[in-house]
Amino acid sequence: MKIVTDSAADLTPEDIAESQVIVAPLMIQFPDGEKASNELTPDEFYDRLTAMQPQIPTTAQPSGGMLWQIYEQAASEGEDVLAIHISSGLSGTATTAQGAAARTENGRVTVFDSLTLSGGQRFQVLTAIKAIQAGWSLERILERLDALRKATEVVFTLETLTYLQRGGRIGRVQALAGSLLNLKPVIHVNRADGKYDTVGRARGIKRAIEDLARHLAGLYPKETPVWVSVMHGQAEAQAQALADLLRESLNVAKIEILRVSPVLGVHTGPGVIGATITPMALAEVEP
Repeated sequence: MKIVTDSAADLTPEDIAESQVIVAPLMIQFPDGEKASNELTPDEFYDRLTAMQPQIPTTAQPSGGMLWQIYEQAASEGEDVLAIHISSGLSGTATTAQGAAARTENGRVTVFDSLTLSGGQRFQVLTAIKAIQAGWSLERILERLDALRKATEVVFTLETLTYLQRGGRIGRVQALAGSLLNLKPVIHVNRADGKYDTVGRARGIKRAIEDLARHLAGLYPKETPVWVSVMHGQAEAQAQALADLLRESLNVAKIEILRVSPVLGVHTGPGVIGATITPMALAEVEP
């Protein structure tokens, strides 16, 4: 069985090299042309994003034809394919993937709607890969992915609402009010529908990070070992501060600090800071 995902999963280059997962690129459309999201490093992208203000690029999902070609190639040896894609609540990619999967003739393609993105989607992909290596059946893998989907929290805050507003994810009035009051939202991905919900607001980024950490501590009791991925665009100091808070408030079995990919950074800007957390037991795979 082979795994296909998309670049919203925020897989590291090491993840891809070690697992041989196939990543369908989401596209970034700049005024001077289109680039696949994996053609730019995070710093190259965020530097360019800052320099091109007040303009911002737009994003586009992979086309049905691109996904069909990827699935056909992945299934070229007759193997089954499991495609784990960005939340259908935030992108049309999963719906497009269903159509492409139906056209694939060389093998069975199962599309799994992650109902999340970034670190949450990455957890699902990496766990599925370990399960395949352990010899799990497709049905057993899908059961574990569903459990991960229900137990994983993706939450973040933003230095500015400008990028959400310009990308159409938030109204101008709300963005202006937040700017005037220096309010920073704490936003999570709703596990029921895979859409963004605001779970809090704080005055200033420092308090927003503290509120984010308290939100997570309320979801995962101390007796539960967890896997933590702290995510940021171009805000390393704030990401480290969040990691320190989470080490204090949670039973951290594994922690890493990673970058938010360019295709997601279009809508958040370089000042995004967040975390993805799941119970460690769900990421562990036994034969």
